[in-house]
Parts: sequence; C-alpha cells; structure tokens
Amino acid sequence: MVLCLMVSISTLSGCIEEYNADVPSEDSDLLVVEGSICSSQLNKFILSRTQTLNSSNLPRLVTGATVIVRGTDGSEYQAQAADGYYSCQIGDLNPDVGYYLHIETDGEVYESDPQKPLRTENISEVNVLQETPESNLDVLVTPDAPFDPNKLNYYSWTYEETWEVHPDYTTQIYFDIKTSSPVFDPYQFPSRGWKSITGTSILVGSSASYEGQHIRKAKLYDIDRADERMYYKYSGLIHQRAISKAEYEYESARRQTSTEMGGLFTPLPSALPTNIHCLTSNKHVIGFVGCALNTSEYRFFLIPKDYSIDHPYKKDARLWLEDCDEQICYQMVTKEGMYLCEWKDERYRPGGKLQTAWAYDYQLDVRLRGATDVKPDYWQD
Repeated sequence: MVLCLMVSISTLSGCIEEYNADVPSEDSDLLVVEGSICSSQLNKFILSRTQTLNSSNLPRLVTGATVIVRGTDGSEYQAQAADGYYSCQIGDLNPDVGYYLHIETDGEVYESDPQKPLRTENISEVNVLQETPESNLDVLVTPDAPFDPNKLNYYSWTYEETWEVHPDYTTQIYFDIKTSSPVFDPYQFPSRGWKSITGTSILVGSSASYEGQHIRKAKLYDIDRADERMYYKYSGLIHQRAISKAEYEYESARRQTSTEMGGLFTPLPSALPTNIHCLTSNKHVIGFVGCALNTSEYRFFLIPKDYSIDHPYKKDARLWLEDCDEQICYQMVTKEGMYLCEWKDERYRPGGKLQTAWAYDYQLDVRLRGATDVKPDYWQD
C-alpha cells in the first residue's frame, strides 16, 4: 500500500484542496482547477493562476468565470460564485452517466474528461494507536472490504478535528464596583468550549500491497500527546472517497512537485498528469476533477484517560493580593481590567485580612482563545 501526504494552503471541503506552487516564468499564469464532482452534496471549485518562481503574492483567484457541471445525458448544474469559490448543489448522480466540468474564462474554454461516478465503500473502523507511553497518537483507517477484491483500489481521505477546551481558571463571583462587594455569578464565563479545524492535508492510498486489495489500518495523521487537543476530549471526522488510478497518479505527482519544487529531477507543474484540457488553444492546465457517487464519513472520539497524555501541571498564575480592601479591588477592576476569582475575607477576626485572587479575561474566557461555547450537536458527554 502506498500512502501519500498532500499538503495544501487551504482545504475547502472534503473534495477540494487548493494548490499554489511556485513555478518558473514559462509555466506561470496557468489555470489551476481544484475540486471534485460529488453526488448529493454542495460541490465547491476554486480557479486560480500559477505564480512565477519565488513569487510572494497570494494565490490569484480567477473571478467572473462560468463554471458548469455537465453530464453526458445533457444534465447541467450551474455553479455560482461565492467568497472566491464556485459552488453548486448537485443531486443524485447516475452511475451510468459520465460527468465533467465545463469552464469558460478569459476567452478560453476548458473541460475535464467525462467520468462515471465511483462508488465508495464505507469506513469499517478508525483505530488510534499509541505504541509507547511517550509516543504520539496515530490515527488509522480501515475501509470496508472492497466492492471488487480483484482490482486495485484507490482512495483519498480528508479529516476534520474538534476538541474540548477549558479555561485556565474559573470564577463564580465578580466584584461589583457599584456596591464595592463580591457578587455570586457562576455564568459570567463559559465553563468549557470547543475548537474545530479542517485538516490541511489530503491523503491518498493504494491497496497494491494488501491481501484481497483490502486496505487495513492505514495511518492518516498523528496527534501530539502534549497537544491541547488531547487534554480533555477529542473528536475526528474522516471523509473517504474512492478515486481513479489517474487521480491517484496526479495527486502523487503533485506531492513530488509541491515538496521538491526546484529539484533537478522535479517535473514542472505543466507536466503533471491532468484530465482537464483547453478546447480553444494549446494552453496547459493544472488540476484533476474526480467524480464520486458518494463519500463516506466516520466520526470517532478519544478520551485522554485511555492514553498516556502529557498535560503538564501549571503553577497558579493568578494575581493574589494577601492584604487588600474594597478600594484596591475597585482599582483592580477599573484600572487593571482584571476579574475577581477568589474572595477570602477574615477581617472579622483579630488580625484577619482580606485575600483576593485576580485573572485576566483571556485566562477565564475560552472564546478569547478561538473557541466557541456552543456545544456541537454530535458531542458526547
């Protein structure tokens, strides 16, 4: 089995990955097409132009193009431009019909080769392996047994990650500057939150070395055992799509170009295999438009106690005032912008003092660390 890692600048969806290689001047200004035709979902496509060698410019998105998904049966799905991308909702594709992408831009017409949509097996299981207590966690995927065990099978995988985060400190009180006293309020900050990202990698694999052409426990990615993703609870969503041998070869060649650009034996971007052609001139095109009858998804959860996680103990970094009064508390709120966390008032006893602990909002509010306090529908407590 061969597994290739495709690193991108931005992954748009389970079917789409942006590509922005630096290229020599003779290979600049080529049309780059990213996206796949997928049944029963919103399809997104991105069009851009290649950059000259060592260009520091951002990807040059192509706007104002006409983008249509067409079928050999005469069906059409017009894509609409949105946020720099072209999107169209596609219904159920006919497995006996070939589908292709039609593009008109800058006076040129481009089309991909018609392809019948490929069926994708379900994902049988996702395993997480930690070989030693000091190892990172490897995420492994096993598709269902292939529909046809007598031929090579090719897949692409993408993934999304969600994990629970907790604030550095919690508080159930605040100092009311109007009454100069502490007030009980357990809901001023969320007790936890969630972060989510879409993996910036597309991985492709072949069943060539597997018995019965059945891929088993292929590594997709790993999670650092000291990463905050594993401190409390983690969930991953794996997307799987069957791809053709030609698309697999394109992704494999693109990986070489992306990671070794400028090497003596590195193929130029215009030499990448492609199924997209310019019908009005001899211009080269970069990209490969696949076609899938379905995609498969598998969500899994990880609990830290099941693994050896490096969650270091942090020394209390709150500001403790060992001997203060209400006037000092007032200044902590109004001048320092801090929040009351602890209130230990023993002034009623001879020699007793008021002790308080203070923290900044970013230490108390996970939303200021990029998290949302809205629990995902799929989250399991």
